[in-house]
Amino acid sequence: MPSYLVEVYLPRSRASEACATGCRARAAAEELSREGVSIRYVRTTFLPDDEMCFHLFEAASAKVVEDASSRAELGRARVLPAIEAS
Repeated sequence: MPSYLVEVYLPRSRASEACATGCRARAAAEELSREGVSIRYVRTTFLPDDEMCFHLFEAASAKVVEDASSRAELGRARVLPAIEAS
């Protein structure tokens, strides 16, 4: 399943919200998955110096990730295809 990165602006002054946004992203993906949509939340990473929060998903399409982001109320988000390398 392809990976997608959701990029969201999160000011340093609201850093405490990073964990909450990750929880909402996970819950939205789980809800969609229960509805039969192919999506899995992977992780959230917050970069306070850049004031950016990234949510990584595996999903059937970018549209599915956009739906999850909307349900999670992540705000204005950019969804990008991502390639995981080890």
